Amino acid sequence: MKKTLVGILMGSASDRDAMEAAAGALEELGVGCEMRILSAHRTPDEVREYVSQAPGRGIRVLIAGAGMAAHLAGAAGAATDLPVIGVPMNSSPLGGLDALLSTVQMPPGIPVATMGIGAAGARNAGLFAARIIALSDPALAKRYRRFGESQRKKVLAADAALQKKRGRPKKSAQRAPRK
Repeated sequence: MKKTLVGILMGSASDRDAMEAAAGALEELGVGCEMRILSAHRTPDEVREYVSQAPGRGIRVLIAGAGMAAHLAGAAGAATDLPVIGVPMNSSPLGGLDALLSTVQMPPGIPVATMGIGAAGARNAGLFAARIIALSDPALAKRYRRFGESQRKKVLAADAALQKKRGRPKKSAQRAPRK
């Protein structure tokens, strides 16, 4: 059983599908996570309790996804010394722009890394959390490099297929993999 190193918070059950992308990215890299639905506005005491107890449970990074007023990442960041990654959700008539601005515009002294809106941002949050943890975990760093190399190979394979379909010769764009 893998150790739980990342805590994923979401402000509403409606954020779950998008936030599952963060959990999926962590799962791919062999990083354990836990997920909670806690609202900065409707359950502020529970948010503070969860965040303040996270380090004692071995959590090393928090990911917080929320829409509209999107105060969850900031509330988490104010209650812990752990790195916090905010993920704005597209759950308002403003298409997530309100959540993006609320998450990215933190006051000095309360740093929160902010990813893009929705599931793509959540996936990147999971990958970024893994990168943070990989700084002190050589095995995870190696898995992350393999992941990056697989991404590179997928793009090159897609390009080769396109060139073949269009009848153009494939130009060599070979390079040594990153170490």
